[in-house]
Amino acid sequence: MSQRNVELVRKALDAYMRRDVQALRGLADPDVELDWSASRAWLAGVYRGFNETLRFYEDYFEAFEEIVIEPDRFIDVGDSVVVPNVAHQLGRHGNEVSARSTLVFTVRNGKLLRIRLFQETEQALEAVRLTEPTDL
Repeated sequence: MSQRNVELVRKALDAYMRRDVQALRGLADPDVELDWSASRAWLAGVYRGFNETLRFYEDYFEAFEEIVIEPDRFIDVGDSVVVPNVAHQLGRHGNEVSARSTLVFTVRNGKLLRIRLFQETEQALEAVRLTEPTDL
């Protein structure tokens, strides 16, 4: 397992939950892509570059007072880390929302290059297998 990649993802999740945009910027490649197109929520779409990704973060942070992501596990697959999880969010007006999803973080040169949301872990693993070398 690539401990460096897993540790980078852990730091990113922690920074996200703390709303630490500067830490997120430091962990991400300037050309980071956030693919939230599989979302069933209002922010579905693909965000390219840190400025667009920051816009996503700002909108998400505006909607939720608290965000807690509970990873089930970290699955290292080459340059990617697959993270099945449950996200718990507390809305600004007291509404609580929980959602199960799987995040795939792709790492290049020690930075987050791509973050992609999947509704199902099997879909995420299949997508990673199609893009990763087969000599794992």
